[in-house]
Amino acid sequence: MPALRIHWLQHVAFEGLGYIEPWALHHGHALSRSRLHAGETLPTLEAFDWLIVMGGPMGVYEADQHPFITAEMDLIRAAIDAGKRVLGICLGAQLMAAALGARVYPSGQQEIGWFAVEPAPGCAASPFGDALSGPLTVFHWHGDTFDLPAGAVRLAHSRVCTQQGFGYGARALALQFHPEMDPTGVAALANEFGARLRPGASVHSADQMLAGQAHFGPARRLLEAWLDRLAAG
Repeated sequence: MPALRIHWLQHVAFEGLGYIEPWALHHGHALSRSRLHAGETLPTLEAFDWLIVMGGPMGVYEADQHPFITAEMDLIRAAIDAGKRVLGICLGAQLMAAALGARVYPSGQQEIGWFAVEPAPGCAASPFGDALSGPLTVFHWHGDTFDLPAGAVRLAHSRVCTQQGFGYGARALALQFHPEMDPTGVAALANEFGARLRPGASVHSADQMLAGQAHFGPARRLLEAWLDRLAAG
């Protein structure tokens, strides 16, 4: 596997790369980032081989409050069109969908905590489609959703969210859920927002989130299978 220049976009200080970072370092890839929440600038298209767009509490439709969103979507579309590898997680997936011309909007139902995703019908049409072979409990934190972009293949769904991920060719992967989350990342989110949650059928309490230790390993293995495919694409 050749070494790649991976640049990632960070939207809030408490959401990092999670399990993506040790995978990248193990394979000798170079990591750099733009902390958009701190006013740092976006990279040029020539500065990276792979763009990773992480999560955040803002919405794609809130560019008036977060001016970097419009330029970020332009960079995502340019990277996809140039054949760069692109991975979007949670907000990153929504930004990818919007950059590809799809609508992003509030779903009307939050999904927060540890809940199962399942392969979507027809997912085998994507190079990423067979990595998720059956139901898997993964971490979620979202209230927005998106329509499937034209030309994309839907990869997964959950009980309350139809669009849990899509592949766009062999080098673009969007994931609504968070397979990259490690114990530190879940604890940071629980600490930041846990007291404001209203637990229910699709929302876990902070204690329930912190009790999900058994789910990290299988979710990480799924993530790494997808990262391997992106790297080889």
